[in-house]
Amino acid sequence: MSATPTTPPPALRPYLTARHDMLWQEADAFATEHVAPRVARMEAAPGRAESKIADLMAARGWFAVTVPAVFGGLGAGHVARTVLVHRIARVSAAAAAILQATLIPVGAVLHFATYEQKGRWLPRVADGSLLPSIAVTEPLAGGHIGGIETTAERTGNEWVITGSKIHIGNSHLAGAHLIVARTAAAGGSTSQALTAFMVEADRPGLSVPDHRAGLGLHGFSVGRLDLDHVRVPEDNVVGEIGQGLAVAQSSSILYGRPNLAAVSLGVHEAVVDTTTARLKARPRYQGALSALPVLRDRVGDMEARLRAARILAYQAVHLLDQGLPCDAELINSKYLGHRWAMQSAQDAMELHGAHALDRDYVLQRLWRDIQYTYPPAGTGEVQRIRLADAAFGEDHIQWSERLAAEAAWARPDPTAA
Repeated sequence: MSATPTTPPPALRPYLTARHDMLWQEADAFATEHVAPRVARMEAAPGRAESKIADLMAARGWFAVTVPAVFGGLGAGHVARTVLVHRIARVSAAAAAILQATLIPVGAVLHFATYEQKGRWLPRVADGSLLPSIAVTEPLAGGHIGGIETTAERTGNEWVITGSKIHIGNSHLAGAHLIVARTAAAGGSTSQALTAFMVEADRPGLSVPDHRAGLGLHGFSVGRLDLDHVRVPEDNVVGEIGQGLAVAQSSSILYGRPNLAAVSLGVHEAVVDTTTARLKARPRYQGALSALPVLRDRVGDMEARLRAARILAYQAVHLLDQGLPCDAELINSKYLGHRWAMQSAQDAMELHGAHALDRDYVLQRLWRDIQYTYPPAGTGEVQRIRLADAAFGEDHIQWSERLAAEAAWARPDPTAA
């Protein structure tokens, strides 16, 4: 699969500006020069977190792509982050995952932190000295937010946090973790029982077990955090006490789901490129495999899914940049983006025959990596339930509209002196 720079397809022109075009070219060039040469090493050492790629992206300010300039960020918006994640994922979904996983807690800080907290954390994200993670999922509760068992108890002007979190993206690279913990007794209303805290990685009592390689995304750490009476000051609370559910849900919808749609899109493009290149190069019956109608029919289906997924991914974040209500579109882009990419990856495996089973062939890596865009930010079942809510007119909270209306983009605190 070629990683050479390309220009955006005409179908995306309604959603892209000249600045987006520049980021597109920059991301392609970065992926070619810095990511592609490291992919083989990442695959050969799947248990090692790829910190060098993270450092290189941080140096370009990409972890702060949505952070306003007043805090040192690029202030480029949501389409821009999709461009970066999408183009890097064409070459390495693991490298793209490092970027997308950081953008989620950064978004939570943008929308819920105080102006003072933004000034404390976001410039460090922008200059690359702080890479945060978000920690919601737990060993027993899984992604069920209402089942969170990690607790935070107030002691004087501090909070003491105890519990465990799993499947935490960038667990071994992050310098701070945005942790959602229970601050009210179990059995009460979940909507007011949870609170979000920023917990620095060097706090006593916080431990991160050794990274264990998974099925795919080799080079990206998705690990566990254990918190044994970890103390954090009162001013590390992100949002209000009891607002943790809102922090988690809004971050999942506005950041997690479109980010994963972008990862799926990059993998999907790589799958189609790899398959068409193979079929054109493989001779059969005085021609090439690409000339056989039965195979062209399968490839035509793959291309149709890819083009539709591309439009869904970019249209959704374009609406978000415009401050329009688009929660359902963001959800749908993640749901169908994964589903279509997964279907195309399976078709590609079959079209390649036994060659697809070669451990060192790119297609096997793509097939493994696409599995990772299904569970995070809600499985397909969760997405369908949310889409059914929209169909019945029951999706009462529109985070896309609410947070845009609150103008969380770096407006100074009016109460500040």
